[in-house]
Amino acid sequence: MHQTLEPIMAEQPFLKGLDAEHLQLLVGCASNVRYEAGQYLLRESEEANQFYIIRHGRVAIEVYTPNRGPIVIETLGEGDVLGWSWLVPPYNWRFDARAIELTRAIVLDGKCLRGKCEQDYQLGYELLSRFLQIIERRLQATRLQLLDVYKD
Repeated sequence: MHQTLEPIMAEQPFLKGLDAEHLQLLVGCASNVRYEAGQYLLRESEEANQFYIIRHGRVAIEVYTPNRGPIVIETLGEGDVLGWSWLVPPYNWRFDARAIELTRAIVLDGKCLRGKCEQDYQLGYELLSRFLQIIERRLQATRLQLLDVYKD
């Protein structure tokens, strides 16, 4: 028996309050995924055509440096959203993301969503507004990390 993702997605903090019509459009672009510990969800420079809503588990966002190897810049968990590069041309990832433990997520197809947003500007505005809040929080967290690293 096939169960729709709609009730699960409606409960996700990122999608809370989204009207039923828009939620239904997103469900059409969504699927469940599972990653074992150590598996990569995405790799830097690869094509970015999806984003993830983490349902269970933890994911490390990493950048690779030649001198130190991978450096974890943030760890995401249940309810967090991973990936906004699908919104910004040329649609390439700018970091790696690796499951730290068994991770289950909803993946949303960015190409599918871009098409739906072009047809429904209200949906596009709603998604962009929600992503801007995430981007702003992450920029503030990065700023605090930099202040800590470079303090006297």
